[in-house]
Amino acid sequence: MFGSDVMEGQLLDGFLEALRELPDAQAVVSGVEQPGGPYRGHGAQVDLRVGGKAVTLLIEMKKDVYPRDVRQVLWQLRDFAWRWPDPGKQREAAFLLIAQSISPGAKELLRNERVGYYDSGGSLFLSAGSIYAYVDKPPPKNLSRSIRSVFSGRRAQVLHAVLLRNREWFGVKDIANQAHVSPATASQVLRELEKFEWVVSRGQGPGKERHLQEPGALLDAWVNQQAVMRPLSMRRYFVPVGHGEGLVEKFAEICAASKAEYAITHEAAGQRYAPFLSTVSQVRCRLLDGPAADRALGALDARSVDQGANLAVIEVKSPGELLFSESVNGVWLAGVLQVYLDLMRSEGRAREMAKHLRQERIDF
Repeated sequence: MFGSDVMEGQLLDGFLEALRELPDAQAVVSGVEQPGGPYRGHGAQVDLRVGGKAVTLLIEMKKDVYPRDVRQVLWQLRDFAWRWPDPGKQREAAFLLIAQSISPGAKELLRNERVGYYDSGGSLFLSAGSIYAYVDKPPPKNLSRSIRSVFSGRRAQVLHAVLLRNREWFGVKDIANQAHVSPATASQVLRELEKFEWVVSRGQGPGKERHLQEPGALLDAWVNQQAVMRPLSMRRYFVPVGHGEGLVEKFAEICAASKAEYAITHEAAGQRYAPFLSTVSQVRCRLLDGPAADRALGALDARSVDQGANLAVIEVKSPGELLFSESVNGVWLAGVLQVYLDLMRSEGRAREMAKHLRQERIDF
């Protein structure tokens, strides 16, 4: 049980409705374990008939399932099948997991083991003999919010620090210091990463250390999350002092004189990290909001425009968003990971440039 008979009942009802929507399908609950019964956990038995083929579904219920939980779930399902009465020789039995939320990685592991699943978002996988069903729907809102929160705000600073230390073992305090966040925030993010098995751990207590074992998967997940996030707020200007490299140099010079904190990103930064394009028509940067930024834009004679912009400014509210910037030949560039992420959420040939940058400067 996961603590709510009402939620379990709603999930089971939703699962039955999903089964009955299959062509020529009939589904009935033929057994539900009662609290204090002889079986571990909370189980149910559903008799399903599809097109003349019959199968008994032996069901385990969970609240939330991540990749690290799948091995335990598989053991529980097999234990559950051993303890449940034999459905009879004329009816095949199959395992199935019902959960409020199942992460994408956990779903993939379950499919690889041919274990069916259903979640509150309506996703369904069933492979039992000649009966096969696969319905893939967006994750339920609670899981989407949980995942999205890890990739935004100060938590994203923790991810950045972890990715930069992908070859090392590190402690919570190490990452907290590098990411300029509290140890509590760093610890919370690392626990989330462990759920997805992107991070492994060793030791206990204050001496506990983590290691990022799937940096590529974590970076890919970050890219995927950006696709569903709100677009970055960006102000567009025309600056009458040139384009491309000339504008980058002038912008860096004036920001230094104005004491404005900034970081060049997108194509202009990608070109300096790993040349790919013949020309860059627009310079995009992150600029920390405040009087210094206003002085710099004034000194540039930057004019706000709707079309024909050669400078685009991404509004930055916190110095943490510039935390991993690098000085390259006197110009501050957003960290290579940030530039890659910015290019991947951009348009035109930016995504091609992002792949080139990842190949040349990011080793995962």
